[in-house]
Amino acid sequence: MPILPRRWRLPYVALLAVVGLLLSTSALQAYRLSGGTRPWEPFLWEFSSIPAIGMLALGVHALMGRLRGQPRPRQLAVHALALPAFSGLHIAGMFGLRLLVYALVDVSYRPDPLPALLVFEGGKDAVTYISFCLISRGVWMAQAAAARAQELERARRELAEVRLARLADQVQPHFLFNTLNLISSVMYEDVARADRLLCQLADLLRQTLAAQQRAEQTLGEELALVEPFLALMQARFGPERLVVQIDADAAARACRLPALLLLAPVENAVKHDVARHRGRVTVGIAARLQAGRLRLGISNHGDTPVPEAAPDPEGGLGLRNLRERLQARYGDAARIEFGPDGAGMALRMELPCAS
Repeated sequence: MPILPRRWRLPYVALLAVVGLLLSTSALQAYRLSGGTRPWEPFLWEFSSIPAIGMLALGVHALMGRLRGQPRPRQLAVHALALPAFSGLHIAGMFGLRLLVYALVDVSYRPDPLPALLVFEGGKDAVTYISFCLISRGVWMAQAAAARAQELERARRELAEVRLARLADQVQPHFLFNTLNLISSVMYEDVARADRLLCQLADLLRQTLAAQQRAEQTLGEELALVEPFLALMQARFGPERLVVQIDADAAARACRLPALLLLAPVENAVKHDVARHRGRVTVGIAARLQAGRLRLGISNHGDTPVPEAAPDPEGGLGLRNLRERLQARYGDAARIEFGPDGAGMALRMELPCAS
């Protein structure tokens, strides 16, 4: 990585120019008060120093970068050699430029004797060098902290992706085993019906495999998986026992969410709640987009609940899996509630909508 990235070069030159103008303006006032007759001289004095200081500051920054992690005695020894070199280069560059300009305009210029220059300029250069070292150290520390933060964030994202993949992998076996159990209950009573259910299941599994490869899909695509599953369950229990209601507007259907997110809770609503009611059960899915957030609801209501079959307050394995997936994907930005709703149960989710 270059010491001064390309995008910072123009701002750096502009900063040096502004500093030079401010110093020159201040020096001009003192110059006029002392009786000076050439107003350009203060500008030459200051701007002869600024380019040399600007280049040397980059050199100090590079040196501080190379000294990172080195033993303290070695760093002190390097600085003891670098400080005189810094001052010597600054003095040589500054007075070399001044002498050149004065010669071009044919004006006599006599700097102070070299020992006096070394003492006067050397003292200022020592303060400047130490200041640059401290600033550079802070810059390198900030860059290192930013790099560590980026690496930590990348590791967190990778960990979240691995965790999401593991949780998603749990959905298909859980759903598949339950569905096969449902089909096995009718295969000896109605072979043709069991065969039809198996064909529907095969089609559904092909769709879920494709969805899992995408990892993320729109709510509309998710409902395209849920609807065949509910049709399969209606074929299993009969339309008189299981009524399906899906209400999702176009804006909500465009929101993206983790693939196979709804299959497990819908399966729970059918598997557990149809068994808990002797009569008709209505399973409803509602989705709305409000203020940039997707509000999803999955509910079930039965006509005659069985008193001794109390629902699992945690919603079973499928909903525990759902909670973990939402936490891994959205963190605190997602909300989920599950509990009684009149004569049935309701699951409500609120997620950020990424379309």
